[in-house]
Amino acid sequence: MLFQISLLTAALYVGCSFISGSRKWLALGLTSIAWALHGLVLGGSLYEGDALRIGFATMWSAAIWVSTLVFLVENRNLSLDGLRLLVLPQAALTIVLLLVFPGSLIPLHDKTAMFPWHVGIALLAYSTLSIAAIHALVMYVQDKHLHRLSANAEQGWLAKALDRLPALLKMESLLFILVTVGFILLSLTVLSGVVFSEQVLGVAFRWDHKTILSLLSWLLFAILLIGRQWRGWRGKAVLRMTLFGFLFLLLAYVGSRFVLEVLLHRSLA
Repeated sequence: MLFQISLLTAALYVGCSFISGSRKWLALGLTSIAWALHGLVLGGSLYEGDALRIGFATMWSAAIWVSTLVFLVENRNLSLDGLRLLVLPQAALTIVLLLVFPGSLIPLHDKTAMFPWHVGIALLAYSTLSIAAIHALVMYVQDKHLHRLSANAEQGWLAKALDRLPALLKMESLLFILVTVGFILLSLTVLSGVVFSEQVLGVAFRWDHKTILSLLSWLLFAILLIGRQWRGWRGKAVLRMTLFGFLFLLLAYVGSRFVLEVLLHRSLA
């Protein structure tokens, strides 16, 4: 049953990607249905009996699931319809990847009650900062488009999609909201992993690649928010720091799991 729902969800996402912009509310309605089904698929893939199933496809799918929710909410009040071609095809792809790369099972019988909360907060942190990274990429392309725009410029599909986005200043404000929320969640994840490592994760604290890269990501986002507050940082420097901070996080979690599960065919607890 989960297999059929997954295929239906992926088909809905792909179909919604190419609905005409003049039928915005139809696209939003069908995307909402696809998003609800996506959550059902994600929940069914994540929990299996007395165990959690975690993998790079699960984490990517969770990130895009949250991204789709933000797109749906923001698009009601702002003109974000141009993001459909960026977000929804990715959502369809992650649904298919869940079927191909289900991930590894982590038994819960020997874990404390805090462990699922730690995993949940970590997934939310990664998902929110994933949205911020996608948002930063869109802003970078939007900025390039505005600089190259001229009276005789040919308007292709990408240019038309970018023209439907809010102004860069509004996009930047939204970016810092996402980064702030993601930073708070990442701080809780790092804190629980460092202070309660043995109780939450079942192992003593160790300086492995995940810990170091997560702390580097946390530090970069902290510097970014401090610079914004005290020095008024903005523009391309902000976009670069956001993308580098997310890259460290990507390598810490999804990247390591992708290498082990797909390239080396090993599980990662």
